Amino acid sequence: MVREHFTQKMTEVKQKVLTMGALVDNIIDSAVTSIQTQDLELARKVNEQDDEIDQLEMEIEKECIMLLALQQPLAKDLRTIASVLKIITDLERMGDNAVNIAKVTLEIGKEPVIQSIIDIPKMAEIGRKMLKMSLDAFVNEDISLAQKAAERDEEVDSLYESVINDILNIITEKRELTKQGTKLLFLGRYLERIADHSTNICERIIYMITGELKEIN
Repeated sequence: MVREHFTQKMTEVKQKVLTMGALVDNIIDSAVTSIQTQDLELARKVNEQDDEIDQLEMEIEKECIMLLALQQPLAKDLRTIASVLKIITDLERMGDNAVNIAKVTLEIGKEPVIQSIIDIPKMAEIGRKMLKMSLDAFVNEDISLAQKAAERDEEVDSLYESVINDILNIITEKRELTKQGTKLLFLGRYLERIADHSTNICERIIYMITGELKEIN
């Protein structure tokens, strides 16, 4: 009976992690869309979305602590709870990075955005795919998928280098774009960090399944 209760609670916790992941994906999409379309109202709503993520993180953390205190899990169950606590931290930080992207949107306002920076949307697309793959790997306990998701981080890093080079070239030629260029450099960094957090999640998934904690790449 105790085991059945634990299994049911872990299923509920995992479902909440997936819900949190979906909220994070949505907030990233909103933040990136806000800069692409210069939708300032959408950028302002990102903060409200982040509040939902923070609230859900606290709920999941509380439930994990209760499971640790009352169920005394061993072996893989203990690794699963420990991994969930790490995963929700990474998800929350991804949400924070999305908020930072929205702040860049608000800072730039209606000033025409440098249009030649095409790699920023590509970074966002890959970052969101990494997030989805990592969540699928989590729920299905798929080591191979987790590894594939983490490997895509190299693509994001490469695009980030291109973003840096493109912006530096632009602001070298047009000094009046230095202020906006600097903001876009930060935006690229936020997207790069989102991909890094997905990689962290993948590493935790592999630890959860195998008991081995090691860096991917």
